Amino acid sequence: MKLQLALDELPLDEALALAETLRQYIDIIEIGTPFVIAEGMKAVRVFHERFPEKEILSDEKIMDGGYFESKLAFDAGANYVTALGVTDILTVKACLRAAEEAGRHLVIDMICVEDLPGRIQELEAAGVKHLAVHTGADQQAAGRQPIEDLKVMKQHARQARISVAGGINSKTIAQYVALKPDVIIVGSAITRAQVPLEEARLIKMAMQAA
Repeated sequence: MKLQLALDELPLDEALALAETLRQYIDIIEIGTPFVIAEGMKAVRVFHERFPEKEILSDEKIMDGGYFESKLAFDAGANYVTALGVTDILTVKACLRAAEEAGRHLVIDMICVEDLPGRIQELEAAGVKHLAVHTGADQQAAGRQPIEDLKVMKQHARQARISVAGGINSKTIAQYVALKPDVIIVGSAITRAQVPLEEARLIKMAMQAA
């Protein structure tokens, strides 16, 4: 089980400093969608160079132009790129082709997918090996949590590794760890914590205990 740090809102220099502080506890560094919009592939390249022992995820949420946009991330040093589960299967296949050529990985973000079981089956048949449960910030504000979607994903996925994101913190981590996802994604619970290092330590400790 890996801990993925989602960096969304911090400026590049602050994000680098925070990741350095948390280095011992994180496995994957996510260049979040707002970060990608603000800094582009520069952020991917800089983190890849600064943290060579870590995996880097470029959270592009690709909806079209699958091959070209995926290749941008892989050429910059990303280990993973994300595409949206609601996109056309042809876009998914184009992303997969870029990932296979680069020897890297595509993660499908299942945010707003209504028929999770059906879409999981279709994506796995296309060759997708990484799926992400994601309850977005706007959905969280309305009271929705990712735990129920994670249960559905774990029940129906036959081969794909499962990531989960959406408001997870040190107080809620145990219920997610109990379902044994492959990757726990945490963003603001760490980045906005009064003591980010302690929040990351508590989360990682709960993961290791499982």
